[in-house]
Amino acid sequence: MGTVRHFLVELERLKHLLLQQGSLVEAAIYRSVAAVTGRNEALARDVLKNEVQIDRLEVQIDDFAVSLLALQQPMATDLRLIFASVKINNDLERMGDLAVNIAHRAVSLVSQPSIGPAAEIPRIGEMVESMVRKSIDSFIHGDPDAAREVLAADDDVDKLRTAIAEKLVGCMEQDSRNIRPSVDLLFVIKNLERIADHATNVAEDVLFLTKGIDVRHHAELPR
Repeated sequence: MGTVRHFLVELERLKHLLLQQGSLVEAAIYRSVAAVTGRNEALARDVLKNEVQIDRLEVQIDDFAVSLLALQQPMATDLRLIFASVKINNDLERMGDLAVNIAHRAVSLVSQPSIGPAAEIPRIGEMVESMVRKSIDSFIHGDPDAAREVLAADDDVDKLRTAIAEKLVGCMEQDSRNIRPSVDLLFVIKNLERIADHATNVAEDVLFLTKGIDVRHHAELPR
């Protein structure tokens, strides 16, 4: 196998590892949200137990990317791809940490009274899960249009988080018994919002990788 062909195979392996990491993170987010909405402690415990897989794979991906930089000395587009992979790997690991935070709140919520705004959690969870899935797919397939859709969805998540937070504050004001579950749910939606922010980071890296444009702090979306 020639040197160039071997390098291309190694780049595909890097992308495959990131896809594997993305799948683990997507599963952790889905299960943590399902644990909250279904008051399922066993599901939450699964998220906590599986965190180590995400952490180990993060190290493996970083080590592999460094070896590619050191041994292959890539140029131009390939160099950008490797650097983007390292950044995306970090964002995925942080999403996994945030899913763990949600799982901890799910465990706490099991023993608490159910409150009305909890019914909004599946909706924001689905929105965030869609952003994560689409951001990963946009990287794997080099799809800038999908990346732009992720950026656009971030504002919708922020608005919904604000709306749910206002309802939770209202619950606390109405009855002091609602304070603890409301606080837990406030942390749940805050962590979901932060996961959406990391998905946005991935989408921004995809746009830089595919189009060479920097859209951080995107006041307006590139067309």
